[in-house]
Amino acid sequence: MPPSRTAATAAGLLCLSLLGLTACSSAASGVASEGGDTPTLVVYTNSGSDGRDTWWTEKAAEAGFDIQIVAAGGGDVVNRLEAEQNGPVADVVFGLNNMYFTQLDADGLVTPYTPAWSSDVDPSLGDTTGDAAFWPLVQQATVLVYNPAAYTADDAPTSWTDLATTPRFEGTYEVVNQTGLGGATTQLILAGIVSEYRDDNGDLGVSDDGWNIVRALFANGLPAEPDVPLFQRIADGTVNGGQIWTSGILGFEEQYGVQTTVAQPAEGVPFAIEQVALVAGSGHEEQAQQFIDWMGSGDVQGAFAQKFNAAPVNDRAAEQANPEAVDLLEGVKHQDIDYAWASEHMGDWVEKITLQYLQ
Repeated sequence: MPPSRTAATAAGLLCLSLLGLTACSSAASGVASEGGDTPTLVVYTNSGSDGRDTWWTEKAAEAGFDIQIVAAGGGDVVNRLEAEQNGPVADVVFGLNNMYFTQLDADGLVTPYTPAWSSDVDPSLGDTTGDAAFWPLVQQATVLVYNPAAYTADDAPTSWTDLATTPRFEGTYEVVNQTGLGGATTQLILAGIVSEYRDDNGDLGVSDDGWNIVRALFANGLPAEPDVPLFQRIADGTVNGGQIWTSGILGFEEQYGVQTTVAQPAEGVPFAIEQVALVAGSGHEEQAQQFIDWMGSGDVQGAFAQKFNAAPVNDRAAEQANPEAVDLLEGVKHQDIDYAWASEHMGDWVEKITLQYLQ
């Protein structure tokens, strides 16, 4: 059991209230649709924002699947699955990255299954332990974007560390608040920052210099506002930049009428390979397997990529992806991060930040 489990369990109890009880009330006993023949599959994901949950629900219905999506941050999804281990509610989980799925697999919360489209993806992007517990869908980077109009070519921020340590950036960028720390984007960015200050003899595996950077980052930034997207705040001049996943950039730029630039840290940026898996103890294993076969197929992933500017890892789907979105992803350097180390400590890092830096 990872040493962060105590923090994760505590966060899991909070997560139950944050996510609500809708899935528990409708799915714990394996509720079927009104016709009684097609069971309702409960699908957990951290990739349901900006209409993705609605798109998946509607497309699944067209394909004959009745699904109920429960969306939350990546860390919150993991905590909920941990809390429900003895009484699983979900049938399928997708969108989480390798760091999270490695933890779920180690804790026996996902069941090995080889989908029909397995030959269309690079298996090294998924579960590398050999038991095929989770499989890759799309890849993207978690980055710092900023409004280039707010800077000259010489004084724009180059990284999160640059923001935290340069006085002129104070109060100009967005950081998450307490509820945002459970998100996969935030946790990947945190892993990327502290990885450059790893010290196995330091506090929670991080040097004092690293923690000083993290503390300054939160102290000098402007907390995110509920229901106010980052790009809206950039457009109205409240902030000049903040965190985002690469597949969201093009759509947000068009929606809010702004152009942004991706910061290029020398060490690179964290990449997320979003995965899918069958939840252990699913009451509808056969139907859940069929759903995974459908959602990860080349045609479906290709349609998703076109709609949401995603970069699918399925070879057949990649042919249908938006070239501009692919170029955007390929334009950033891949940071080398020990995700097993990050997964081991993440719960404790989040707890430390919550208790010490966000009060």
